Amino acid sequence: QVQLLESGGGLVQPGGSLRLSCAASRLILRINDMGWYRQAPGKERELVASITSSNVTTYVDSVKGRFTISRDNAKNTVYLQMNSLEPEDTAVYYCKAQVLRTTLASYTYANNYWGQGTQVTVST
Repeated sequence: QVQLLESGGGLVQPGGSLRLSCAASRLILRINDMGWYRQAPGKERELVASITSSNVTTYVDSVKGRFTISRDNAKNTVYLQMNSLEPEDTAVYYCKAQVLRTTLASYTYANNYWGQGTQVTVST
């Protein structure tokens, strides 16, 4: 079973920075897309940033220019560099990895795995 281990959350002042990391428990995996989601109290979970196996990235409008998603395939790790943090960024952040598998019948399917979540709080 694949586990995603998150780290890097914490409490920062507005304008500060944090770097989130998410590492898969197994190195030998076919990981396709990876992404970061966040969920604030009373709100739905939203996609913050995603990155494909070819390093094509997307961002929600509210974080463009401030957040940067990246990945290290040798370590099966995805990162989220968060700069110029705002109170509105306060949420629990979850990483997700899409793992590809192929059956003996040569049918390829994907399973999504989620990290445990890490709290990011931006406050004075």
